[in-house]
Amino acid sequence: MPILPPDLLPPGPLKLYVTIILDGAGVGDAPDAEAYGDAGSDTLGHVVRQQRPSLPNLTRWGLGRLVDGLPEAEAPAAAWGRMTERAAGKDSTTGHWALAGLVLEQPFPTYPDGFPDGVIDAFCERAGVDGVLGNKPASGTAIIAELGEEHERTGRPIVYTSADSVFQIAAHVDVIPLDEQYRLCQVARDEVMVGEHAVGRVIARPFSGEAGAYERISAKRKDFSLLPSGPTLLDQLQGAGVRTVCVGKVASLFGGQGVDEEIKTAGNDDGVEKTLAAIREAVASGAPTFVWTNLVDFDELYGHRSDAEGYARALEAFDAALPELEAALPDGAVLTLTADHGNDPTYPGSDHTRERVPVLRFVKGDAGGGDLGTHPTFAAHAADVAALLGVAWDGPGAPLAG
Repeated sequence: MPILPPDLLPPGPLKLYVTIILDGAGVGDAPDAEAYGDAGSDTLGHVVRQQRPSLPNLTRWGLGRLVDGLPEAEAPAAAWGRMTERAAGKDSTTGHWALAGLVLEQPFPTYPDGFPDGVIDAFCERAGVDGVLGNKPASGTAIIAELGEEHERTGRPIVYTSADSVFQIAAHVDVIPLDEQYRLCQVARDEVMVGEHAVGRVIARPFSGEAGAYERISAKRKDFSLLPSGPTLLDQLQGAGVRTVCVGKVASLFGGQGVDEEIKTAGNDDGVEKTLAAIREAVASGAPTFVWTNLVDFDELYGHRSDAEGYARALEAFDAALPELEAALPDGAVLTLTADHGNDPTYPGSDHTRERVPVLRFVKGDAGGGDLGTHPTFAAHAADVAALLGVAWDGPGAPLAG
C-alpha cells in the first residue's frame, strides 16, 4: 500500500471517511473535452463568475485554488486538487464506478435518436403493453408535460432517454400503479436492455397531478442499475469489515452491491441532514465506516435545466451547511468533496459535460491542507479511502495525498 506523507495523514487510526459528491460540479479543463463536444465547459467556474455566489466556507476550504472568480485562501482548511476522468463516458454510473476504482474502457450505449424499433418491440412484447409514447431523448419534466394527457388517454407508458445511458419509463400513478411501473422496469432491465443494449440504468419515473400541473414523484423514483462488472471500493471495504453507508442515489448506481446501508433522500438539504445523521451514528458505534453521499440537485434541478442562478443558490445552501458537517466529525475523520462529472448550466444543451472534478479533502483537527495536484484518474478517490481506512487496495489509482 502506498505510504502517505505524515503531514497529510490524520492523527491516529482512521475510523470514519466521508465523501460527498456535488453531482455535476466539474471544474473544466478535461484534456479530452473536445472529443465529447464539451470544449470550454467549466461548471463551477462559469457559475461562480456569472452568478457571484457567496461561498465563505468553500473559499475557506480552498475552492478558490481550483476556481477562478473566488478568493484564494491564504492557508486553506482543506487540501485541494483535481481528478481527471479516464473512463469512457460522462454519465453518473461511469463517474461513480471510476471513483470506486472500476474504470470502464468501453462506454455504456446511448441513444441520441431514441431506441431502435427492435428494442421497443421487444419491450412491448415482454412487458405486455400495446405500445409506448415518446421514444426520444428528453427532459423528464418536459416529456410528461408534452405526453401526459395522451398517456392518460391511452394507458401507454412514456419511454424516453437522455445523454446518459438510461432507459426511462414515466407513468402517472393513477394510470399505471407503482408496482406495475416497477415491474415494467424490471422486465426492461432483465430481458430487453441486455447485451449490446445493456444501459447503465433503467429508471422508473412516476408522476401525479393533472394536465398542466403534473409533478414527478421523486421519492418513488426507482433505479434498476447494471451491476458492476468487477470488484469496487465498496466490495473491498465491506470485505475488510468497514461499514459502507450510501446516502442518496449512490447505492442504486451499484445495484446495492457492496452496500451495507442505503439511505434515500429527497434533494440536497435532505441529503445533508441524512449525512449528518449517518456521521453521528458512525461516531456513536465506533465501527470503521465509509459514508458516501450524492447531492443530486446540482445536476438534476440546475445543470440539466440550464439554471445557473439555481445552481449558485444551491452552492450557497451547501456552503452554509459545511460548518455543521465539520462540527459533526470526530478528530482525525476525513471529509472529501468531489464530483462525478460536469454539468455546466451555461453551456449549450442540457447534457453532462466532460470535465475534471474538484477535490477538497478536510481532516478534522488538522492545521490545514496542501496542494494534492491533478490526479490522472477518478480511481485516486478509491485508493485514498482504502489507504486511510487501512484496507488493502490493488486497483488503479494512487491515494490523493500519496
